[in-house]
Amino acid sequence: MVTKVTEATEVTKATGYENVRLVVLDMAGTTVADGGLVEQAFAAAARELGVEEGSADHAAKLEYVRATMGESKISVFRHLFGDEARAQEANVAFEKAYGQLVDGGRIAPIPGAREAVEELRADGLTVVLSTGFARVTQDAILDALGWRDLVALTLCPADAGGRGRPYPDMVLAAFLRTGAADDVRQIAVAGDTAYDMRSGVRSGAGVVAGVLTGAHDAAALTDAGATHVLGSVAELPALLRASGR
Repeated sequence: MVTKVTEATEVTKATGYENVRLVVLDMAGTTVADGGLVEQAFAAAARELGVEEGSADHAAKLEYVRATMGESKISVFRHLFGDEARAQEANVAFEKAYGQLVDGGRIAPIPGAREAVEELRADGLTVVLSTGFARVTQDAILDALGWRDLVALTLCPADAGGRGRPYPDMVLAAFLRTGAADDVRQIAVAGDTAYDMRSGVRSGAGVVAGVLTGAHDAAALTDAGATHVLGSVAELPALLRASGR
């Protein structure tokens, strides 16, 4: 069953999602607004690897980056550039460019995101932030927002054996490392991409909520297995309460 929610006041009660104890939230596009910095950082990385901006090759690679928002960035670059050395070079250039943009004050919280996390924690839930970026970039974002102490745990692909989304590894790492839940069905996952949804579904999470503040639309989120589609993460606390929390 998919419950679509466009406003916090329109939450529809679902069944079968009781006793959520652990919430795993994506960052860029879900809790963090970055204003298209992924594409800007990709352009910088592509230039370093000799991909001519405005070329057909550049356009095709950028389209792939857009289509795979939410996936581990090193996995994206392995697909785009083939051999491991070039993929690693592209990833380093991307992370450097993204970090510089973050340091330039180009990011902000999604409206209501911090408050939502605080509500979830006040309700007794454990909250984890996850990302497809490398740890250095994740830390730069956390520092820029003053979020270092906001949640119990933050995870990047390297913290889960190196595999990012759409694999379930980061969700399962959160489950194992926090000890907050006894059953994977007590996990709620929220994200803005199809890759977030697939990761949540594959982990066995009881709630897999897509949000409409980022890369993918409601149809893409639903097709990838979202149990709910929300206007933003700000609606998640009310959804979980209505779901029998």
